[in-house]
Amino acid sequence: MVSRVIPVEDFDLVIFGATGDLAQRKILPSLFRRFHAGQMPEGARVIGAARSAHSPESFRAFVLEGLCEFAQVKGATRADYAAFVTRLDYVTVDARGTEGWERLRALCQRAVTRAFYFSVGPSLFEDLAQRLHLYGLAGAETRIVVEKPFGRDLASAKLLNAALAAHFEERQIYRIDHYLGKETVQNLMAVRFGNMLFEPLWNSQYIDHIQITVAETVGVSGRGEYYNRAGAMRDMVQNHLMQLLCLIAMEPPARFEPDAVRDEKLKVIRALEPVAPQDLVRGQYGPSADTQSYLQDVGASESQTESFIALKAHISNWRWAGTPFYLRTGKRLKHRASEIAVVFKDTPHSIFGEEAGRHRNILSIRLQPNEGIELGVTIKEPGPGGMRLIDVPLDMSFAEALGPEGEAVPDAYERLIMDVIRGNQTLFMRDDEVEAAWRWTDPIVQSWEGCGAAALSYVPGSAGPEEALRLMQRDGRRWREIRE
Repeated sequence: MVSRVIPVEDFDLVIFGATGDLAQRKILPSLFRRFHAGQMPEGARVIGAARSAHSPESFRAFVLEGLCEFAQVKGATRADYAAFVTRLDYVTVDARGTEGWERLRALCQRAVTRAFYFSVGPSLFEDLAQRLHLYGLAGAETRIVVEKPFGRDLASAKLLNAALAAHFEERQIYRIDHYLGKETVQNLMAVRFGNMLFEPLWNSQYIDHIQITVAETVGVSGRGEYYNRAGAMRDMVQNHLMQLLCLIAMEPPARFEPDAVRDEKLKVIRALEPVAPQDLVRGQYGPSADTQSYLQDVGASESQTESFIALKAHISNWRWAGTPFYLRTGKRLKHRASEIAVVFKDTPHSIFGEEAGRHRNILSIRLQPNEGIELGVTIKEPGPGGMRLIDVPLDMSFAEALGPEGEAVPDAYERLIMDVIRGNQTLFMRDDEVEAAWRWTDPIVQSWEGCGAAALSYVPGSAGPEEALRLMQRDGRRWREIRE
């Protein structure tokens, strides 16, 4: 099946922090893929802006080198890469001073869609927003894109929201979470709300529990300073896992429109109950024969910051009363994998007897790697000699089922950047949604910071602390295996 490319109008996209890691690894490669797919019109232009002293020519060479490493596209030639970089320009800009702003204003005089991507730390958001208005770069239709972390608690998130709201309306602000741009996450909504098969069963009457796992094999080396201030709760649970939880649990919106979808997500967050101390496990990876410990990676002799967290959450509404949601995420785990598992209840009565064993239907949504959806179905094992039951998967890999042979599933940033240009905020977080997530998260963090609770050590390459296994075992359940 060949994907349909929907053109966008001419645009100017200014990337602040254009020489940074995110721009080089994700933003610019995603733009090249859209260019190669024919989605960027002739009048589309990308302007890099950063403190680095590049000329437009040296910036193009710098980007071309990065694209050759991070944007390998089947069928793309050297000429395609060279054609893309001709769309690029560059300005050396001081986010807190005056350097470069007049030249940037001179470059942004066209009457086209204009967006500014803040690929910088949150401490610069307010400075950039102020200068965009001071230098006449922000009009009524201007859009800004801001990356996480959006605050480190409720108070700082409110300050950031207020700083942006002083210069831009909420409809102009795009708070990006790349998880929402993944094809599987969007297909989660399609599976739920586009198939009569699932939605009638999507409630506590039929679902025993739901597991959300985001596991990484890497440590925090290279991000130690930031991560040691944030930890897994702030870095992953408050945003990525929270967004996945909302999409799994929300009610059907009246329409597939930005505020209708975000209204339903907000209701989920507001219905989350406080997490009891016994329903929370925090861990920190230790050393192994070939890897450093968390403390060595962050360069600290003592730290109680968690690199792993597992918790049980409950949603207080009619749909989910009594159905627990188990969330876990961590660094240095056995495999890199992100999965949502919807575990359905047992059949009310088994007609096959005890020898048939216990079998459950599980809907598994794989976010990475190998994006796809798998539904476990119970069937008879082939062969004579009685009724023996086995579980087999109905498996759909998106790369195989929906994409041309050998073509990768589009990166999340490809979809999200094009949605910014279109002015579609459906997959972006709203201010009240961000604040509600922090309002739920803050008491959890404060509970362990207040008592000085230690993070439990776990072995790199494992599934996390043993206590995380017991979190589910005491409920008569078990975590799904972390697999690639």
